[in-house]
Amino acid sequence: MANTSSPLQNHLLACLPEEEIQRWLPQLEPVDLPLGKVLYESGSPLTYVYFPTSAIVSLLFVLENGSSTEIAVVGFDGIVGVASFMGGESTPNRAVVQSAGAGYRLRADVIKVEFGRSSPVMHLMLRYTQALSAQMSQIAVCNRHHMLDQQLCRWLLLSLDRMRSSDLVMTQELIANMLGVRREGVTEAALKLQAAGLIRYARGHISVLDRPGLEHRTCECYRVVKKEYNRLLPPLEAK
Repeated sequence: MANTSSPLQNHLLACLPEEEIQRWLPQLEPVDLPLGKVLYESGSPLTYVYFPTSAIVSLLFVLENGSSTEIAVVGFDGIVGVASFMGGESTPNRAVVQSAGAGYRLRADVIKVEFGRSSPVMHLMLRYTQALSAQMSQIAVCNRHHMLDQQLCRWLLLSLDRMRSSDLVMTQELIANMLGVRREGVTEAALKLQAAGLIRYARGHISVLDRPGLEHRTCECYRVVKKEYNRLLPPLEAK
């Protein structure tokens, strides 16, 4: 898969002042991000940070028995690898591509220097990190207190906000791993949403047919996360 995207299709890169982005451009390396690619493992050194343009990346906590749960999702709205400029050399989560696409990567040592030298870069990255932390906290609450079909609605909406399509290529098994539940539960929840005319699911493809209906059916967690991103960052716009 050839990467035909532009760095400015990533929202954070597009928000950088002209002087900053011109300094970054020669060091941004285009990368293909195929489904299932692991960008980093828990505890491993962060060599690069990633700026998705059309891919979606899941941040997962993995237990000793191999089970995992998604704690956040990153798409063209953000950056994967915030620990690299927040003072950590590694992170306790795993980053895995959940929806194939493309993006750019930048060496971790470069963004660490840029974070320290430029006030606009520092403020933008800190605001994004705060929004990401809000997403992580709300997902933890959602997974504990809300019904599975509400969690699935929230997951679909958060994913859609971070890509430029209303279609997801995603198996029920992968969704179950993301939500930390049994596949049978995801099947039942997906069938409910399909029967309500909100989505169409076939052969690993999920098409959202009624987004307003999906937003009405989800819990408040989606709105809390969306509000925080809107409050902390400039409006998300297609670049």
